Amino acid sequence: MRVMAQLAMVMNLDKCIGCHTCSVTCKQTWTNRDGVEYAWFNNVETKPGQGYPRRYEDQERWRGGWELRRGKLVPAAGGRLRRLANLFANPEMPALEDYYEPWTYDYRTLTDAPLGDDTPVARPVSAITGEPTSVRWGPNWEDSLGGAPEHARADPMVQRLGQEIRLEFEQSFMFYLPRICEHCLNPSCVASCPSGAMYKRSEDGIVLVDQDRCRGWRMCVSGCPYKKVYFNHRTGKAEKCTFCYPRLEVGLPTVCAETCVGRLRYIGVLLYDADRVGEAASEPDEQRLYQAQLGVFLDPHDPEVVRAAERAGVPHDWITAAQRSPVHSLITRYRVALPLHPEYRTMPMVWYIPPLSPVVDALAGTGFDGEEAGNLFGAIDALRIPLDYLAGMFTAGDPEPVRLALRRLAAMRSHMRAVNLGETPDPAASTGVGMDVGSLEAMYRLLAVAKYEDRYVIPTAAVGQAHDLEGIATTCSVGDEPAPGGRTDLFVWRDGERPAGMFPTLREKGKP
Repeated sequence: MRVMAQLAMVMNLDKCIGCHTCSVTCKQTWTNRDGVEYAWFNNVETKPGQGYPRRYEDQERWRGGWELRRGKLVPAAGGRLRRLANLFANPEMPALEDYYEPWTYDYRTLTDAPLGDDTPVARPVSAITGEPTSVRWGPNWEDSLGGAPEHARADPMVQRLGQEIRLEFEQSFMFYLPRICEHCLNPSCVASCPSGAMYKRSEDGIVLVDQDRCRGWRMCVSGCPYKKVYFNHRTGKAEKCTFCYPRLEVGLPTVCAETCVGRLRYIGVLLYDADRVGEAASEPDEQRLYQAQLGVFLDPHDPEVVRAAERAGVPHDWITAAQRSPVHSLITRYRVALPLHPEYRTMPMVWYIPPLSPVVDALAGTGFDGEEAGNLFGAIDALRIPLDYLAGMFTAGDPEPVRLALRRLAAMRSHMRAVNLGETPDPAASTGVGMDVGSLEAMYRLLAVAKYEDRYVIPTAAVGQAHDLEGIATTCSVGDEPAPGGRTDLFVWRDGERPAGMFPTLREKGKP
């Protein structure tokens, strides 16, 4: 057993209101500069929808993540020779139109227009070329179902359902999905990087890009199945979500979590057995990958695990934080948080509590008590948000873990409603989902009324050595892929030179 610590995040989708505050504050902090106008390290998608970049979940098209071939994990994008062949013309890398061409408005037309009979109009202008453009797509074109009737049927998850979804206004369903880099245990972006610039910090598991070593090959962009690595076409470097590591190193949460209006994000430490990661990611049955990843996590209260962590050099503050971690409670104790697309085999470390909200109003509209446990349990499979759709996102199609999570959330609602009204809680609400009353109430305190220090349990043991953390990398290779610790540049060029920009259509136009 080789114990390592990982900072992780859980988001409660039942509380996301789609205000995009997290996206805006992240944008202002990390990507408010030339070259990454199109990049959103944090974005909030409306589901059903194609997402950002468009249809990123279609791995048959983009070939990100890992595949299991003859019992061995290999990058879905292919081996070294195939990646070398795609180096200068990679058909599996999103183009600008798959993201969107960022724009602003010609406000000078409004401020400097002479007096006249006509009202001046500020036309959209490309933020990249500076030329007039037509707005055809955005980072969330289906926001609040705005474009759903036309575009939602192209959602890869909807197409996998094999059935027509209901998009009429009175029958439609939707929920918001905030997304950041998953900071995976088995990141395919790290294994795809030919220059070793992508690395995973051994202290906290955060995946970063060494800007000095990055050569702009963009293999990390195509290798990431979540498409959360971006290419800066001004600097010729890859950039991505940093999990706000400068803030975490001093005990502060990420900017997206700090500014979240719905208080739906939780940050904490998970202890895991690094020796099990490769085996878990190689689970042949995709629908068992969720359970396999759960088997990688360790119980921080187990004395044997604590001793092993101390022998491995995990600081005492990190072990204590893991014992208090809200992320550990939601993922492994209560089993209400689920990973996003475990079938990519990257072992993601940003997990989600599936949405339950519409069921109460739907039940109340039929004349039944929408908060009664028996009614709630019976309505789980009849949610407006199809259970199979959620299972396709969070458990590779297995509906049982999603059903259990939703039933536990429903049981918590029913129990706490009885408590708040002074009624005698129905014991079947807790026993029916394999929990006791104490666990239901503890889960309620965490999900509904948790204070700041309970939602963000971030150790600060590394503050004294924060300046050293950027240079610390850990090997992350599976199978015959090289570890990113050594320099494996395929080509080298002089300082100041870089490969062609990410968007050849713009370059061909001769735009600056």
